[in-house]
Amino acid sequence: MTPSDRIRVRVRVPAKVNVQLAVGAARPDGFHDLANVFLAVGLYDEITVTPADTLRITCEGPDAGQVPLDATNLAARAALALAQRHGIDPSVHIHIAKDIPVAGGMAGGSADGAGALLACDALWSLNSSRDELLSICAELGSDVPFSLIGGAALGTGRGEQLTPLDVGGVFHWVFAVADGGLSTPTVFREFDRLTAGTPVPPPAADPALLDALRTGDAAALAGTLANDLQPAALALRPSLADTLAAGTTAGALAALVSGSGPTTAFLAKSRESAAELAEALLASGTCRTTRVAASPARGATVLEGLLNGY
Repeated sequence: MTPSDRIRVRVRVPAKVNVQLAVGAARPDGFHDLANVFLAVGLYDEITVTPADTLRITCEGPDAGQVPLDATNLAARAALALAQRHGIDPSVHIHIAKDIPVAGGMAGGSADGAGALLACDALWSLNSSRDELLSICAELGSDVPFSLIGGAALGTGRGEQLTPLDVGGVFHWVFAVADGGLSTPTVFREFDRLTAGTPVPPPAADPALLDALRTGDAAALAGTLANDLQPAALALRPSLADTLAAGTTAGALAALVSGSGPTTAFLAKSRESAAELAEALLASGTCRTTRVAASPARGATVLEGLLNGY
């Protein structure tokens, strides 16, 4: 195939915020049972795939230098997994345009995996079913299935077993991006250390939180936001407490660490309030930058190329 004949597929995939992350005790396999209420937010990575002589990854955007460009990248792993399942040569160029904070607890790597999977499926005209793609996503990582479907969902098991949730309105968020990242496995190990010798209850979704999502009530949602990993993230990065306090002082309805951190998330009353809150957080000097986004957002979506029909 000559360059002029090449087909390219471009996919947009959203970040996520965990409005509830309930964590159970460590399982024998090292994972934790979760009740993970995901909400996709309007910050996106874009994944473009084109045929190539070999599998390769390139990346641009904020903190692109922190993104691995080898086979450990979830986008590469997604292409390899799909190709292996169908007996296809995985020679493809995957270009990642980053806009989701890197290693920030917002599933940027998982988003890239889901986006590459959908893009390669379209490029190779496989027409895989949604269930088949979700199965591969679950093999890649706990957050990858949600990146594919977006919207809102309750993740159980280790987070990969999804039940879609109704959302009755738009929620406005500010995300404060910290310097550096936090390793998710490290945060879970710190959770285990902090809870050692203490009974850890089985994780369960909060009915009041699910009702607040369903009705679109931001004030009610604010009173139910919860993240069991937050104490561990704060123990590893104490400066995040200052960021949370700055956002609360500036008028956020609620503040929490996003997933395993170190990005912190602030629920705002409105789009205008979110813009003012972002400015106040940046002026506080407690974060590197801020981003404003609304939720829910669509999951992985083909923007250009061959849509596989679902």
